This record gives sequence, C-alpha cells and structure tokens, in this order.
Amino acid sequence: MATTAIRPEIAAIVEKIDQLRPQLVAGGREADQTRRISPEVFEAIAATGAFSISAPTKFGGLAANTREAHAVARAIGRGDGSLAWVDGILDSGAWVLSLMDERAQQDVWGDGLDSFISIVLATTSEAEPVEGGYRVTGKWGYGTGSMHATWSLLGIPLKNDAGEVVDAGLALIPTSELTYDDNWFVAGMKSTASVMQIADDVFVPAHRVFPLTAAVEGGYLGDNPEPTYKTIFVPSLFMKLIGPHLGMGRAALDLVIEKAETKPIAYTGYAKQADSVLFQTAIAKATVDLVAAELVAAQVADEIYKATETGYYAPYAERIEMRAKAAWVVETITDMIHDLMTAHGSGGFADVSPLQRIWRDQATASRHGHTLGASGYEAFGKVIFGREEDARFVLPIV
Repeated sequence: MATTAIRPEIAAIVEKIDQLRPQLVAGGREADQTRRISPEVFEAIAATGAFSISAPTKFGGLAANTREAHAVARAIGRGDGSLAWVDGILDSGAWVLSLMDERAQQDVWGDGLDSFISIVLATTSEAEPVEGGYRVTGKWGYGTGSMHATWSLLGIPLKNDAGEVVDAGLALIPTSELTYDDNWFVAGMKSTASVMQIADDVFVPAHRVFPLTAAVEGGYLGDNPEPTYKTIFVPSLFMKLIGPHLGMGRAALDLVIEKAETKPIAYTGYAKQADSVLFQTAIAKATVDLVAAELVAAQVADEIYKATETGYYAPYAERIEMRAKAAWVVETITDMIHDLMTAHGSGGFADVSPLQRIWRDQATASRHGHTLGASGYEAFGKVIFGREEDARFVLPIV
C-alpha cells in the first residue's frame, strides 16, 4: 500500500513543536503536580496550529489526514504525554464538527479557529425533544480537554415522538453553558483535567445535534470536500488516540538510551548500562517494538485515508481488524515502556525522573475503551471465525 505523505504545512507544525520540547518537558513536570496544563504551555502549542489541523480549509484549517494527526500528537507526546492526549481529543472534536451541519461549523469557527472542541461519546444524559431542538440534562465523565475548550460535543440519547430511544447523538454545547465537577484524581494523565461536565436543562438547537448511527456508516451531515471527511467514522476517531502513545514510547526510549552511557547497573561490575549485553538486548528489542508499532499505526492510517480515493467505506469486519491492530499498537508500547522501566532501574521511579511520568501517563491512556486490547481481540477473533453477529455483541459500534 502506498504511504500517505505528511504535507509541508503539517511538517512545519511538527518542527515548531519539536523546538518547544524542553518547555513541554518542564511544563509537564509542573502540570503533573498542579493537575493542570499551564496556560503558557497550552497557548504555546495552540499557537503552532496543532489543535486545529483537522478543521476544514474554508475556515483556515488543514483538513489533516490520520497520519498527519499522528505526527502532530506524537511530537507533543515526546515532551508531555498528557498534553498530547488533550491534543488527540481536541483534534477529534474538530474532525467530528467538520462532519456536522454547516450552521454548527459556523457557530464555532465563523470568527476563526481560536475555539476548541472537546468530545465525550457516552450518552450519560437525558435529551427531551422540544420545538427547534432538545433540552439536555446530564453528566459526562472523562471530559478531557474541556477545561481548554469553548465547546463540547457530548453524547445524548435521541428519542422518537413516543419518547423511545431510537439513536445516540452528539450535542454541541458551549462550555459556558456547562458546569463541572473536579473529580479527576488519578495515577496518570493527571494534568488532562478530565473532569465531569454537567448540563442542567440546556437548550441545544437541532442543527447542533449529530446522529451517530448514520455516522458510523458514513452518513455525515457536512459537505466539506476534503478526503479526510469521507473516512470511516469510528476508526478515524480511535486512531487519533494512537499518536500520543507513539510520542510517549519514543520519549521513554530516547531517555533510557541517553542515560545509559553514564548510569551504572547496581550490584554489578558495569559502570555503564550501555556496556551490558543484557541491557543492549533490552534496548534493541524496545527499538524494534516501537518501530513495529509505528509501522502498523501508519499502515492502518493509510488504509483509512486511501479508501477515500475510490469511495470505499470499509465494512464492519474490516473496521474490527483495524480496531484490533490499534489495540496491538497500544499494548506493544505499554509493554515496551514497562521493559524500559526495568532496564533503566529503580531510579526511573523517582519523582524527579520524567520516565515515571511517561510510564504512568501511557499506562493510564492505554486503558481507554476505544483501544482496549481485550475487546478488540475478542471481536476480531469472532470475525475471523465467521461470527460477525457475536462480534457485534462485543463491539457493536465500530
């Protein structure tokens, strides 16, 4: 399969982020303690254009493809995994908004790209149909990016005239009309501030509601012509969460290699870890693991994007295979970082070590339901044996 190129405009953003890496590393250390990304660091990344790469070109965005989204999030993740995760969510919000009614896009981007959109798919809410739209009341946990967003896409149940739930949807709500419960006290990804968002009888106009069942099969409301807005819905979303893992994996590997020429191995004769055959072997394996993960992530990204050239929309079975591959990428990086922690030694667990923060952040992110291995492998296994309906029980929406 031919690879999808990273355009110069995206490469320029990556280069700007790379130059900010020392600030991201220092800021990430502070943010881990304060449980908040500092405004200075967030604004520095926002100024690169990173959070708006998936906005349509007509609003000044870059209509980024999946490979390009990976490149940007990966660059951020090499400095701060939590900030990269926020980027992955805000990028997802921008992409979904691009699929919505033109009026919703104008509401958010009509005056420029300074407005960011967080997203939570879970329908932990009530939505009552009223004239012109819905009145929404609910609570949504894991609101990553909501503290930096001016709009949130939040899951709601959609009902017919009889009051029966017939679909799920996303309601686009200004964050100024929401409150939040600061309940994000966790082991990793601390500074993402993934708080609970709360709506109390908020009116949402009909044009700001996006029905999800049709979207899963490519029934988008928007008419933006760029290829990225023709890609498969759920895989496009879960693949946006792969970039942060790639960045954290690279950051961990680089750090352990960097320290190996000066760090001894305790209770042995090795004054340098880099002289040890066992250590060399561990680093070789970690390097191969990371390269393999990067290649599989790129292969899935290319498969998603190249299909738009022929108008092909992958069926459920193929989407499940992508889901299993995404899980493998995440698990491979999780195992790799675990092995690097062992190879590096107990010093990696010190509060002052950036390695332990990478370890905690990636381990926490790896449990996200969108890329969880157990469900992905089970569903793909059922597909392999011709049991697609059983697979749909495990993962009905992919």
